[in-house]
Amino acid sequence: MIKSLVLIVDDEEGIRESLSDIFEDEGYDVLTSSSGEDALKALKEQNPDLIMLDVWLPGIDGIQTLREMKDLKPDLPVIMISGHGNIELAVKATRMGAYDFLEKPLSLERVLLAAKRALEKRSLEMENKALKQNLTKKYRLIGNSSIMALLKGQIEMAAQGNSRVLILGESGSGKELVARLLHENSKRSGKSFIEVNCAAIPQELIESELFGHEKGSFTGAFEKKKGKFELADEGTLFLDEVGDMSLSTQSKVLRVIETQEFQRVGGSRNIKVDVRVISATNKDLSEEVKKGNFREDLLYRLNVIPIVVPHLRNRKEDIPELIEYFLEYFSAEYGQRQKKITSEALKLLEAYDWPGNIRELRNVIERLVIMTPSDLITPKNLIIGESARSDYFALKTLRDARESFEKDFITKKLEENNWNISKTAEYLDIERSNLHRKIKAYNIKTP
Repeated sequence: MIKSLVLIVDDEEGIRESLSDIFEDEGYDVLTSSSGEDALKALKEQNPDLIMLDVWLPGIDGIQTLREMKDLKPDLPVIMISGHGNIELAVKATRMGAYDFLEKPLSLERVLLAAKRALEKRSLEMENKALKQNLTKKYRLIGNSSIMALLKGQIEMAAQGNSRVLILGESGSGKELVARLLHENSKRSGKSFIEVNCAAIPQELIESELFGHEKGSFTGAFEKKKGKFELADEGTLFLDEVGDMSLSTQSKVLRVIETQEFQRVGGSRNIKVDVRVISATNKDLSEEVKKGNFREDLLYRLNVIPIVVPHLRNRKEDIPELIEYFLEYFSAEYGQRQKKITSEALKLLEAYDWPGNIRELRNVIERLVIMTPSDLITPKNLIIGESARSDYFALKTLRDARESFEKDFITKKLEENNWNISKTAEYLDIERSNLHRKIKAYNIKTP
């Protein structure tokens, strides 16, 4: 187990020795300095996890030392200690980034508790930073084609402001990824990214999902619930498949976009929010307006900055890089050595038109990582397009064949309906709940 390193900075030898003994008895490693200058030198040469810093020091004082320490390592927790403390000094140190302010004579329990909490806070911040870095790695556009360079430039420019963005593109092309990148590269990145799939939520529930509801406002509303707009306050709300939203809901969303205010279902109090709205659709909303299915005024509000995500068939030069990325990603996820792909197999994948876009390519590579027994993927391992469907006649029992066919049939119809559960259930002439059970039973991965 790696011990935490504490740097103790005090001009009194007795204080340094006492604090050293306390921390060493508790299992910490300790460094000591008698001046601000020595402490700054130690900070540059070592990597302490926590600093105990006296306010009154010879040479540069503790406040100036704190300022320079924060310039060097802004996230490093510093606990100030002083025998002549006052409220004004404590407030000043805290504003400069000190974690805590302790007065002499020092209490053993108070010192250890403050140190423990400071280290826990730093550990949590480091974990969050690592998670954010992993998310940034996860949410990134792969490809260096000219059309992708244009898309990356559009995302970079659009991310800087608060204007609404409408993302257009076919199913599986990566519209959600673009939305997440817009959020992650914006000034709102430290706040929530809330996603709503407008096609997957029953129309009778979508207003409750978006705006929340009060307890008892309708049957089944057993407690108060915050809606997506409220949860996305100061962050980003992503309305996926916005073209599938009902006209009645569209009018309410339009009003919220204009006023940034709404009321929960069954409520009477106006709730004000600061939300950036990003929406996406695979439909031609101009055509939907002509058909009377989409409000023209809402389209104008949403389509401040349009971004078109290209189909994979229009950037086939990016396929090798995408394959390499997915091979690395899924090999790591399943704890395997990274597989290689032969040039012949790669050519076949490049020649395919990928009607399911990036989503289809991703699923194919995941299947290859799991199902290819060797470390080398060859043409005989490839199962793409219609050939990806099972060979039902190779199965032994009627039950196995029936289940395999049912799984493939449901998956195909879900793909055709852009993974809209309600539409697919209606097409298959079964209850929505029954379709959900079959998706779960057959382990069908929905986007």
